[in-house]
Amino acid sequence: MTDFANAAQNGLSARELEEVLRQVGAERYHNRHPFHRLMTEGALTKGQMQAWALNRYCYQAVIPRKDAMILARSDDPAFRAAWRTRIEDHDGEDGWSGGIARWLKLATGLGLDAEMVKGKRHALPATRFAVGAYLTFCTERPLLEAVASSLTELFSPVIIGERVPAMLARYDYITEETLAYFKPRLGQAPRDAEFALAYVLEHADTPEKQQAVIDALVFKCDVLWSMLDALMHAYSEKGYIPPGAFRPEEP
Repeated sequence: MTDFANAAQNGLSARELEEVLRQVGAERYHNRHPFHRLMTEGALTKGQMQAWALNRYCYQAVIPRKDAMILARSDDPAFRAAWRTRIEDHDGEDGWSGGIARWLKLATGLGLDAEMVKGKRHALPATRFAVGAYLTFCTERPLLEAVASSLTELFSPVIIGERVPAMLARYDYITEETLAYFKPRLGQAPRDAEFALAYVLEHADTPEKQQAVIDALVFKCDVLWSMLDALMHAYSEKGYIPPGAFRPEEP
C-alpha cells in the first residue's frame, strides 16, 4: 500500500496529480474492503444487508448538508450553479424525491422500518462519528480540500458495477426496484467527479495545495472504509453489536 504523505513534495503537473489521485482510489476505495467482497460474493445474511443499508443511510442523508456547506463558501456564481445540482440530486425538488428517498426505498425493500432508518438512532456509533467527521471536514477545511474530498465519485461507477449485478444475482429478495438508487448515480457521479477534478487540478497550483488535496481524498476513503470496518466488527459471527444499535431478527 502506497504512503501518499509526501506524494507532492517536489510539485506535480496536472497530469501527475490526477494520476496520484486515481492511485489513491485504486488502493484505498472501499470496493477493496472485505465486507464489500462478501456482499458481491452473496455471502451476507439478510440481517447484515439490512445493517449495511441502515448505516449507509446516515452517509447518504448528510451528503446534501455537506454540499450546502461547500456551496455557501464559494464566491464564484458559476461554481455555485454547478455544485447545487448535487443537492438537487439527493433531495429532489420537494425534499423527498431524490437520492435519499431512493436509498430509503432500498432500506425498506430489505424489510426495515422507514421511520427507524430516518431516525438514525440505531446506526452504529462508529458510523455516526465517521459521517460527522466528514461533515466537519467539509465545513472547516479550505474549500479546495472540501471539493477534493468528493473525488471518491471518480470510483463510484466501479463499485456500482460490482455491487448491483451481484446483488441481483445472489440475493433472491433483492429486485431492480429495490436498487433504483444506483441507476441515476451512473450518470450523476461521473458528471460531478469531472467538475470537481477540473476544479482541483486548476486550483491545486502549489506542492502544499497538491498534498492537501491528496490528503483530503485519502481522508474521504478512510471515512468510507471505516464505516465498513464498523459493520464487519459488529455484524460478523464473532462480532459485538454496541448497545442501542440495530439487531437483526434471528433467522
